[in-house]
Amino acid sequence: MKIALVGCGAVTQAVYAPLLSRRRDLFEVTAVCDLSRTLADAVGDRLGAPGRHTSLDAMLEAGGFEAVLVLASGSHGDTVRRALAAGHAVLCEKPLALTRAEVAALPEGRLMVGYMKQYDPAVRRAEALLAELGGPEAIRSVEVTVLHPSGESQLAFANLTRAGDVPADLVARLLEQEDALVSRALGEQAPAQVRALYAVALGSICHDLSLLRRFTGSPAEIGHVETWGNAPGSVEISGPLPAAGRFSIRWHYLEDYPAYRETVAIHHDAGTLELAFPSPYLMNAPTVLTVVSGGESRTEWREVTEAFEVQLAAFHAFADGGQPPLTGRAGALEDIVTAQRVAARYAVQHGLPIGGEAA
Repeated sequence: MKIALVGCGAVTQAVYAPLLSRRRDLFEVTAVCDLSRTLADAVGDRLGAPGRHTSLDAMLEAGGFEAVLVLASGSHGDTVRRALAAGHAVLCEKPLALTRAEVAALPEGRLMVGYMKQYDPAVRRAEALLAELGGPEAIRSVEVTVLHPSGESQLAFANLTRAGDVPADLVARLLEQEDALVSRALGEQAPAQVRALYAVALGSICHDLSLLRRFTGSPAEIGHVETWGNAPGSVEISGPLPAAGRFSIRWHYLEDYPAYRETVAIHHDAGTLELAFPSPYLMNAPTVLTVVSGGESRTEWREVTEAFEVQLAAFHAFADGGQPPLTGRAGALEDIVTAQRVAARYAVQHGLPIGGEAA
């Protein structure tokens, strides 16, 4: 399948470029696009892509590919809209967008949203075990803890090419557009701490929201939200699960923490299913599933199959054969709605203004 990449930054260089290099049985990268010509050339050289662009319109007009991977930072709504309108299948990294309106504006087409943890073999096994236990109704609680060091420390091994050739006025204009989208989501008067919380919810905690969607369904209510520490700081979110039990998410940005760690513990009457995730940038580092059952029996299961690679293969099966993805536009919209509920609950608790879609 001939594909094009939009965005040649950290996640493309550290994750997608190595995987696409070794999965040439599935994909041929024929075009890349980035605001930085330096990054476009670096990734294009690495993957042998003849098309190098700094404009999405120019890339779409040139064509020569069947599908588009949207890997840039920020909201992806407009990029996805244009790629779908041009008739391409699209794999879009999370979040799909910053607003519900952007999702509503998307045309019909083949869209898969990338939450690679959903494709992790350990997660799929946990889903199967949970189904054997009785499904969401068997859950007493889901408890998530994320210890998040700086992105720089997580990516120190990757020897990234840096962009220094994007005009400052273009960057400023894009940041203004992004801020306008956040204002549409949260209201013009939403203060900095509410905006920062929304950024964390959609940029990182959304992975855990996507797992809740798989295990239990999206929370219909957010009961409590708190933040502390210098932004992005720490975030605590809790509330009832849709079928039974409750959930809690504790997310901590720890600048100098030695290594990324994320645990998701599903407690039920007869034991616990616990997932421990490594840094997402470490290819083929295993996620460990620990099963605790009666009589203090503990079983560990790990698999070195890379979740991002499974996700790429699933996209090929979706775009080429119509096999439904684990998250399409409906699931991505659920996560946007949940993130807006998180921001709204925090604002209400603290007497802060909230408007826009979140109101």
